[in-house]
Amino acid sequence: MKDLIARHVAEYGSEPEVMASAPGVLNLMGEHTDFAEGYVLQTALPHTVEVAISRRKDNSLRFYAADVHERKRTTVANLKYKREDRWANYLKGVLYELLQLGYQFRGLNISFGGTVPQGIGLGASAAVGLATAFAMRELFGYNIEDIKLVQVVYLSESAFIGIPEQITDQFVACFAKQESAVFLNLHTLEYNHLPLRIGNARFVVTNSNVNQNYAKEEVAERYRQCEEGIEKLQGHDSGKTILDFSEQELKQGTDLLSEAERRLCLHVVGENRRVIESRSALLQQDLVSFGKIMNRSQESLRDNFEVSCPEIDWLVKRAGELEGCYGSRLVGPGFGGCTVTLLEEAVIEEYQRRLEDYERIFGFHPDIFVCEPSSGAKIIFSKRG
Repeated sequence: MKDLIARHVAEYGSEPEVMASAPGVLNLMGEHTDFAEGYVLQTALPHTVEVAISRRKDNSLRFYAADVHERKRTTVANLKYKREDRWANYLKGVLYELLQLGYQFRGLNISFGGTVPQGIGLGASAAVGLATAFAMRELFGYNIEDIKLVQVVYLSESAFIGIPEQITDQFVACFAKQESAVFLNLHTLEYNHLPLRIGNARFVVTNSNVNQNYAKEEVAERYRQCEEGIEKLQGHDSGKTILDFSEQELKQGTDLLSEAERRLCLHVVGENRRVIESRSALLQQDLVSFGKIMNRSQESLRDNFEVSCPEIDWLVKRAGELEGCYGSRLVGPGFGGCTVTLLEEAVIEEYQRRLEDYERIFGFHPDIFVCEPSSGAKIIFSKRG
């Protein structure tokens, strides 16, 4: 916090009036279920994004990315998406959506920085947007409840920027609690907190550092095929969703679906069931069962949804060879990115040693960290009032 305050002062010549933070998120179970309004089980990371804001006397909007020393600017009247503004669009989108709701403001100086790894399915962009939204509400005293702020941040990505995202990451980053996971029904947005009592085990995140440039396009194509498949299964009953069908019904509907449609739909229906099963396993503190569910999820992501890759498969396999590993799976859109592995703390060092072969084989250096389930977005500094 002190570091960002100092950078804000150096950049703008005055201290911020407010600072907010929001965490990255880790998907424990429920990969590619959210587009079908299914279930997910996520927790907040200890890694956060911090946003600092102070007011200006004009209508200029200044943005400073403290970690990379980059600057962007626009005005309140000219808030629009620009591809060349890259990271600044995530902040601009929140400001734009607040204006659409009738919340007024003039010029602002905004700085941000953080530790959430970017572009690997850990909710970095959602954290930027949510911290911005929390800081704006605090600075101007907007009468807007948390769920509405979550929707503002969701729209800042899905509408302002045009990214076909779901509301999952923003929701969990807002409502997460320490030492717990959020079980979220994306059809109703009902949720509850699930205590993570995992004893001496730890959730270990491994970044494969594989480039995911084409992941979004590939995933969007899979979603399209899923939707086409379910339309064929619906027949005249258009009220059904993909989650209203059982795995058995999907298998029996082979004559209606292409092989690709059948496998993709099987993953979504099966993964939704696995979220329910994993919730029960964690409530019973049954880590063995939870680990097996993680492994089944990975098998489906690899064989049915086909979003794994050799590097991820290798990481999962090597983890699974360890005595003290319960399970491991891909996290995020796929085609690279991260794995999450449930390991006994005593074998984490051995896991790290085994990763030395990864760089030699694939040419990428894997980064790992232990996820300590953390709390959601919050104000960490305020001069208001």
